[in-house]
Amino acid sequence: MQSKEELEKARERVIEAISQNMNLYGVTPSVGRLWGLLYFQNQPMTLDEMKNELGMSKTSMSTSVRNLMDLHMVDKVWKKGNRKDLYVAEEDWYQTFIDFFTIKWRNGVQINVSAIEKSLRELNLLLEKPELTEDFINEIKSDIEKLHQSLEYYGWLNRLVDSFETHEIFDFIPKKPNDHTK
Repeated sequence: MQSKEELEKARERVIEAISQNMNLYGVTPSVGRLWGLLYFQNQPMTLDEMKNELGMSKTSMSTSVRNLMDLHMVDKVWKKGNRKDLYVAEEDWYQTFIDFFTIKWRNGVQINVSAIEKSLRELNLLLEKPELTEDFINEIKSDIEKLHQSLEYYGWLNRLVDSFETHEIFDFIPKKPNDHTK
């Protein structure tokens, strides 16, 4: 019996670390704990089983599972003879990171690029006004140049995200030292 307790203690330590680490990426610790729980299960779990294990409300559990599914960290699975929805954690840590990273960064890039493009259009229209002083025109042109430089950065960031999605990143940083296979 003590061996089972030691196993649970070891798992709990990792689950706690995962939940705190995921908090760094904007995922609540409770959602991180849920993923950790599912990760250590050797079989799919229902919402009720997860709710009982973590002591969360069914609504909160459902929202947390949906959040993890949106991040591609949990999948819904089907099991013959079971009418309830079952869920499992994505166990490939590389793919989990890639999915999480690309979803978050693509969204961030899109928000920033849209704001920059809108500001560029407005600044270019502003340059057409005849009453501007030369100093003000130079200030606007300086901002336009800075915004173009930021667009170059976001282009680079999109290519970085692409390298994760295509797994080309592993050509540069292999999963294991001296491993140059994908």
